[in-house]
Amino acid sequence: MSVVVDIAAVVAAYLLGTFPSALLAGRLRGVDPTQAGSGNPGTTNVLRTAGRPAAALTLVGDVGKGVVAAGAGWLIGGHGLGLACGVAAVVGHVAPCTRRFRGGKGVATAFGMMVVLYPLLALLGLVVFAAVFGLGRIVSLASMIAVVVVPVVAALAGVPGWEVAGLALCAGLVVARHSENIRRLTRGEEPGATLR
Repeated sequence: MSVVVDIAAVVAAYLLGTFPSALLAGRLRGVDPTQAGSGNPGTTNVLRTAGRPAAALTLVGDVGKGVVAAGAGWLIGGHGLGLACGVAAVVGHVAPCTRRFRGGKGVATAFGMMVVLYPLLALLGLVVFAAVFGLGRIVSLASMIAVVVVPVVAALAGVPGWEVAGLALCAGLVVARHSENIRRLTRGEEPGATLR
């Protein structure tokens, strides 16, 4: 029975990850972020196309998905299930079955998962993000470097290998979803921050 519960929790976490925070927040301003700007349903594109209040709602919603999924999994079956559910929520955000598997980039949802399960690593990721963003003002670059640093530091800190693998999977998903950003970065065309 516990295996059935674990599987149900992971599936529920994936479905939670598909919750369209950006679409709902953008709709309040009459903007569909999948059809405006970069087309990415994430905080940065919502900020650029719908303004700060909508971006803040998107960020809270996306972080919240990781927090709730990881927290619920931990309560139901321990830290391991919390990680599995957190990763599932990130997958749901990145590849939602409800939107033809075209989702966001997973940064905020992965951060929410880490806040619950690995608060010190979450803090490290935030510091790295802030430092890189402060230097270059490019959100995508700061996001990718931050998510890659986390599993590396986790491994060096002695976090169990399977947990490092889960964090590395999240980092891989985030980097893969930034493929277009990487191409623009190599061409020197990636836009910097445009706060309004």
